[in-house]
Amino acid sequence: MEIKREKIKQTGQIKLPFMLDFYPLQDEKNTRIAQFFKNLKEGRLTTTKCRRCEKPLWAPRIVCPHCLSEDLEWIDLGTDGYLYAFTEIRIGAPLGFTQDVPFCVGLVKIGGVMLSARIDDAKYEDLKIGDKVRLKIVELEDGRVFYRFTPTK
Repeated sequence: MEIKREKIKQTGQIKLPFMLDFYPLQDEKNTRIAQFFKNLKEGRLTTTKCRRCEKPLWAPRIVCPHCLSEDLEWIDLGTDGYLYAFTEIRIGAPLGFTQDVPFCVGLVKIGGVMLSARIDDAKYEDLKIGDKVRLKIVELEDGRVFYRFTPTK
């Protein structure tokens, strides 16, 4: 199954301070979950799972918040999930995203976890709770990646 990919251009007029940059630094020098971003570049949405208490963790962690174990493994979440809840952003979008309004965001249930994500290629009035969605990977010009979802019909 083909994963949808899109290259996006960051707004050139806004230089975001480090703490406001929505897309995190993704290399091993800057984060201990660099494997998440490596997997995403390969088209795999992954997270960590605690080997001790067997709970999948979202967002990926380096320590289990349930039992405090550091014995974690990477697991695939798959590419297909469904909308648990959603809304439309019309005003108050984060810096660098104001040119995209309106756009939809939602809670997606996938692979045993629930995560928040932008829902691309959809209008608010066309979505409903329970809709199936599929992983979409976006790549910034500087090579960083992130995930979004698109509806499947």
